[in-house]
Amino acid sequence: MTRMTAVGAAVLTVAAGLGIRAVAAGGVAKYAGDMLYTVLICALVFVAAPRMRPGVAAGTALAVSWAVEFLQLTDLPAELSRHSVAARLVLGSTFNAPDLFWYTVGAVVAWALAVLAARFTGPARFIGFAGRGRFERRPGRSGDVPRNQERAHPGP
Repeated sequence: MTRMTAVGAAVLTVAAGLGIRAVAAGGVAKYAGDMLYTVLICALVFVAAPRMRPGVAAGTALAVSWAVEFLQLTDLPAELSRHSVAARLVLGSTFNAPDLFWYTVGAVVAWALAVLAARFTGPARFIGFAGRGRFERRPGRSGDVPRNQERAHPGP
């Protein structure tokens, strides 16, 4: 994924979150926000490391989301949230076990979107659905080449 694609994904994710808050309330808005929180973290991971594989980026985003949620078992996020709106938005304040499920859904969605984006933006490597094994997109060549098969090259 390119860095610009990741920045665009982050902006769209924030817009989606604000849009959901504007039209929905209660559990729908809360759990959609939890899912989008992980999608946003995944996009930010790609901003920092655009060549990261989608599964690693989604796993990193999930780990960060879960770590923040488990941090809420302490008093630290609630205390920081009392003093800062930004801390409340990023850290939350109280632990809620169902959030863990929705973070996982967000990681799966982020992974799927990253794989689709990789198809269109041409990363160095990605795991594709077509064929078997890992695929590489090589600059200057058209199409994907399975790593476990070599492209026929004429001899010297």
